[in-house]
Amino acid sequence: MNRTANTMRLASTLSTLAVAGSLLYAAPAFAQEAAPASVPGEIVVTARKTGEDILKTPVTVDAVTSEELDVRGIVSMNDVAAASPGININNSSSGHADRSFQQVVLRGFTPSTTLATTVSSFIDGVPVSSPSQINNVSSPARVEILKGPQSAYFGRNTFAGAVNVVTQTPDGYWGGEMMGMIGTRDNWRLRGAVEGPIIEDLIAFRVTGEKYSKGGSYENQNGVTLGDQSSVIGTATLSITPSADVSIKLFGMMSEDKDGPAAQTRLYAYDVFDADGNQVLQGQANGVTDAGNPWFFGTVPSIANPVTANVQNTNQIRQFLAIDTNRVVDANDGVQGYGLRRKTTHFHGTADWDIVDGVTATVLGGYNKETWSTMIDLDGYDTSSLGFDFPYLIERKVEDWSIEGRLAYETDRFQGLVGVSYLQSDLYQGLGGGFNLTESGLNPGGKSRSKTVGMFFGATYELTDTVSISAEGRYQIDRLEAYADEDGVTIVGDGNGYNPYLTPGYYGPNSLLANSKYKNFTPRIIVDWDVTPDMMVYASWAKGVNPAQFNTAILNNTYAIQLAASEAGGELAIEPEKVTNYEVGLKGRNLDGSFRYQFAAYYAQWRNQINTVQIVVPDETESTGYSFVNTAANSGSADLYGLEGNVTWRPLDFLTIDAAGAYNESDIKDFTSPTVTALTGITDFNGNDLKNTSKYSANVGVTFAGDIAEWDNGSWFVRGDWNFKSGVYSNEANLAKLPDLHLFNARAGVTHGNISVDVFVNNIFNNHTPVSVSDNYTFTPNFAYTGTFSALMLGLNDLRTAGLQASIKF
Repeated sequence: MNRTANTMRLASTLSTLAVAGSLLYAAPAFAQEAAPASVPGEIVVTARKTGEDILKTPVTVDAVTSEELDVRGIVSMNDVAAASPGININNSSSGHADRSFQQVVLRGFTPSTTLATTVSSFIDGVPVSSPSQINNVSSPARVEILKGPQSAYFGRNTFAGAVNVVTQTPDGYWGGEMMGMIGTRDNWRLRGAVEGPIIEDLIAFRVTGEKYSKGGSYENQNGVTLGDQSSVIGTATLSITPSADVSIKLFGMMSEDKDGPAAQTRLYAYDVFDADGNQVLQGQANGVTDAGNPWFFGTVPSIANPVTANVQNTNQIRQFLAIDTNRVVDANDGVQGYGLRRKTTHFHGTADWDIVDGVTATVLGGYNKETWSTMIDLDGYDTSSLGFDFPYLIERKVEDWSIEGRLAYETDRFQGLVGVSYLQSDLYQGLGGGFNLTESGLNPGGKSRSKTVGMFFGATYELTDTVSISAEGRYQIDRLEAYADEDGVTIVGDGNGYNPYLTPGYYGPNSLLANSKYKNFTPRIIVDWDVTPDMMVYASWAKGVNPAQFNTAILNNTYAIQLAASEAGGELAIEPEKVTNYEVGLKGRNLDGSFRYQFAAYYAQWRNQINTVQIVVPDETESTGYSFVNTAANSGSADLYGLEGNVTWRPLDFLTIDAAGAYNESDIKDFTSPTVTALTGITDFNGNDLKNTSKYSANVGVTFAGDIAEWDNGSWFVRGDWNFKSGVYSNEANLAKLPDLHLFNARAGVTHGNISVDVFVNNIFNNHTPVSVSDNYTFTPNFAYTGTFSALMLGLNDLRTAGLQASIKF
């Protein structure tokens, strides 16, 4: 096999690691390439773990290429979601709107619990513990999005879909890139990459490094900006081809995020006054709920109070964060003041072996470790005039590893695949602070461990030259384990040996408290028909499963609180969520390939929905007078349906228009939440929408581009984007809703040989619309407004930013 053929084979086999494919409406990369864009649609994807033309793949597949990431200024999952219809990012959970908790919401499948997810994240097909890790892949080849249940091939947590980042593979030739960006609001980025051969035709390498920083868009009352972010990222890749039949790829990444206080604020339902009668906060409620609570009805008003918080890193705060006992994250690795600190380590390897013609073996395995800690002002505003403060520390450590092996077989009319996989993940969580900034005020939780074994298959048979049928499935065994912390746990009872969860008594350090095993089979059937060589229609039926959870945090409370949590529906172990999805789609190209399209319609039945049940119990032992217990329960079901489509049209050589839109509807069939009911008085949520998801979303991009005749390899481009998301509800009662979000971005640049220079403006019209919302509380010294929700937490948008970016390839 010659070198060119070997390179093509290597690229093809490595592509089997991807989860999804390329975005049908992706714009051409005029900023980075002098030549005109290639004919749209000629892209091979591996949504079913085998190479297929994207327009012949009977799955809804989107992706953003590396060139488009640059030309559209996309640098995070928030940017990907803003530029992609049918996707929302919820980063406004647990009293803070930062980069720690980021939930990807596809097609309206909003996770109700803070740590739950309905969308899995992957790097080169290897699962990772959170979306933050895929954010930190420097200069990826593409970001891929697969919509609809993908449990048959990709396993746990691909309930609503999957997001995968495909890393670049070194091709064995010397090359590299240097890029620098500088912009307003202290925005800057430096990125470098170099690749080349180590041993000719055997081992090639690629190394990247990146440093990114931006200032926040909002200023606190004391001059501290809110929303500062910075990241340092390093990656290394080895591509090894020991023979014409074997290819190996090894990838490693280390990153660290150091952010300042989050860009967030609240809308308050009550007026708040200090001891002298001076108004500290203006309540903005415009009505009263059936439960008699002031609240927000309809589109929420503009923010009346200053964006402010207690974020001074006092000696007391520093001393508290220096405590190294009762911690989940080592004090030296933790946050050093208000803000977020996260450290990530990721390694994975993949290997492909062409055993004989038509038979390929693939093995991939990975390891992830992520630690983060965030210090937040839980009261959410400047309480200095009220004489109290409520700083709070939240920590998390996740460590997991996985391995997968599969065999693929292909003939003229049949394609088959079988495989096995194993994933083990350990999670530790801790928190503490408030009025007790001492060692006793820290509460590290015990380990939660999940073990998942999967056996999967896929078979596609061409019934005729134009009609195929596919049968796929996965048999999955999930085992969940909950452990005591390092001090052990004493389970209290009622005095007669009764506890609603466990037998009363002492459970020693790190001892197993509870375990459960769940077995599920998730099939998918697809029928597709090539109506013409350039048009394909398909229909599919699929089932998905989302793993169960434990509520072990309940066990740290008094018997009375545990009993109240049990009576409110909080169980120690809850059942997995399940979904049945029906989908039809149409894909194709016309006008000699200059016009391409993808449309899909789906209907999904979400059952056993896991919802948050927050219990507020009077507790004289707490300074607030209340204990707050977050539990989870299978307390809901919903139907989801929608339409999605995108088109790309290149009517002229210098003009490309891409447009996409989604209508994602949800219909609650059953829902129970004591906290939402206590706020609203509503017990029947039937027919309402799910929270934190946009019903309507759209994107339109227009690019003008051409060659510069006076320059060798010279080109220019001008691009404008409009990104739209309709407002989302804060809870399932559908009372308060964010305004619609319209973002306009523009970018222009020139390329001369290997040098490119771009200028950009993001959020041209300086839109202040919040990007996320969640129910929260109004804090006062006597905690008068914390019995029910009394405020809305808002995640704030980045305001207008302009900048200059330059790069050179060598």
